[in-house]
Amino acid sequence: MSAIVSVAPRPNALWLALRKNRLSWVGLGLLMLIVFTALFAPWIAPHDPLQQNIAYRLEPPSAEFWLGTDSYGRDVLSRLIYGTRVSLLVGFVAILIAMAIGSSLGVLAGYIGGLFDRLVMGLVDVLLSFPTLVLGLMIAAMLGASLQNLIIAIAITEIAPFVRVARAPTIALKQRDFIEAGRALGYGPLRLMGVHIVPNMISDVVVLGSLWMASAIRTEASLSFIGLGVPPPTATWGSMIREGFENILDAWWLTVFPSLAILLTVLALNLLGDALRDAIDPKLRSE
Repeated sequence: MSAIVSVAPRPNALWLALRKNRLSWVGLGLLMLIVFTALFAPWIAPHDPLQQNIAYRLEPPSAEFWLGTDSYGRDVLSRLIYGTRVSLLVGFVAILIAMAIGSSLGVLAGYIGGLFDRLVMGLVDVLLSFPTLVLGLMIAAMLGASLQNLIIAIAITEIAPFVRVARAPTIALKQRDFIEAGRALGYGPLRLMGVHIVPNMISDVVVLGSLWMASAIRTEASLSFIGLGVPPPTATWGSMIREGFENILDAWWLTVFPSLAILLTVLALNLLGDALRDAIDPKLRSE
């Protein structure tokens, strides 16, 4: 039987891609700093993010409050640090769910074909006909504002791209000689898909996941901005921007710092995703 030809990148290919793309180190460093901040938020935050003190209402950045305070006297830096946890949790879990469901549907649709393939791709076309934010808004409004519902809403909006990315290589791989040899040896469809097809296309899915995690974080911030995210008083970047928008003429720091946090997180994920893409794409590796 022919040997399986895996397209997954080797560790040295990823290392070479990181060496060639110097900006990827910036993304990796930023992402590590953001993850470190989220993990050790209780020890890094200088104040309780929920503690209110009207005496310090709308204080500008100072030695005591490095990024100022909000309209309830809460420390903006502490709320920004704790908001990192929410953004990363929602982005990671939502993309993980979307990746698992979308990739499974894509592999099944590509392998089975026929009516099932047409039904799945019809559903994908319906999902893609809505802008991501609009679809997330509709689902979040129906489910209600909570952390779990926010993750579900974002995960549903991100399923369609994973279906397409998983389906295309599955259609190509199921015609390969090693799959035909597996069928001749009596391997069942589940074994062929799980052992021989998925390992050969999972790298593309992982790259897409790193890029779409940035989109999930932006969607979370947008939904929190309009009040469909995590309910208050939990600190989220979107809700902080919303409060800053209401006081933008008197307290610029309420909007600027959460916006910069979103910008840096999305930038880090995109730079790292580009490096992963370079490591996986053989054409880019050969340049």
